[in-house]
Amino acid sequence: MKVAYFTESLPPNKDGVTKTLCRLVDTLESEKIEYKFYSPVKPDESVEWTRKVRKVPSVPFALYDYYRMGLPYFEGIFQELDAFRPDLVHIVSQTLLGCYGLKYAHKRRLPIVSSYHTHFVQYMSYYGLDMLADVGWHYLRWFHNQCQCTYAPSPSTVAELQNEGIGSVELWQRGIELDLFSPEKRSDALRNSVTSSGEPILLFVGRLVREKDLNDLIDANQLLKERGFRFKQVIIGDGPMRQELEQELPDAHFTGFLAGEELAVWYASSDLFVFPSTTETFGNVILEAFASGIPAVGVDKGGVADIITSGVDGMIALANNPGDFAEKIAFFLKDSNMSRHFGRDARFTAQKYRWDTINRKLLESYQQVISRN
Repeated sequence: MKVAYFTESLPPNKDGVTKTLCRLVDTLESEKIEYKFYSPVKPDESVEWTRKVRKVPSVPFALYDYYRMGLPYFEGIFQELDAFRPDLVHIVSQTLLGCYGLKYAHKRRLPIVSSYHTHFVQYMSYYGLDMLADVGWHYLRWFHNQCQCTYAPSPSTVAELQNEGIGSVELWQRGIELDLFSPEKRSDALRNSVTSSGEPILLFVGRLVREKDLNDLIDANQLLKERGFRFKQVIIGDGPMRQELEQELPDAHFTGFLAGEELAVWYASSDLFVFPSTTETFGNVILEAFASGIPAVGVDKGGVADIITSGVDGMIALANNPGDFAEKIAFFLKDSNMSRHFGRDARFTAQKYRWDTINRKLLESYQQVISRN
């Protein structure tokens, strides 16, 4: 089997889609599946499979200039694809690059699958573009319904796409590296570097952007302080909201972007993961927290609610309700033993999400799509 991928997300990008594709490559390599990526970004030479990436011309993305949008036209890619002779085209990005992949697959009568990773339509409301939401969904219906199958990362996202008129949606979940993220990496020295009085550490990890509902995190922090709770908020990540967050949360500790071992130690050294985002299609960071042995407080909208079992490995608060979010955090702050108790169950939950199992199911779905073509 040979698969051609069209995506805007590959290293050196550091988002959840990039991580998902990197883990997929591990499975493709182990299963000896031939593949090629077409992307506006390309990993450096430290990434062994960089030779399997065809970099295409690009322009900055309007909302985030650190993302690139591919412009594959006039590059002779059709001829390169013909030489590769894919059995299947997988479109990760529903952009001009993705449209190019659609066009090629239709002309060559190849089976096409797509994957849905990011709620860009929901993001519009955070930037005063609500009026474009209907147009956005119309476009997504047009795009995904040209594919034999669309993969979504959580049951709630599958249901949402189906409700919006997108057919043939299947579940392609996400996994976690249990050897990287582990409770054994807890560091008292790291804890003491940010809190000498032993206060509980509340951790947030993610892009510092409005669509993560970070204003709710600000409000919840302030409500908890007003009630006399002592804690240390740690925020890992970067983005356009960082300056505002530093002003609104002057007692918080900001690390900037971290990855790998540095990130894993912070997870394991914290007491509770706090994540108010309503726009997640899955929530990789929840699994990272769970694998590290710490519970999470999330909200009842988006893919996060599919991972957290409220009252078992974390708590689910009402979406966009800082008061309820603060109340769920307070549940853990009132009794430090709760974090340890819930954290054990959180680690057990994470062990159910194994990349190799998840991605082999995807390859089985590929084979079924090819056989039906």
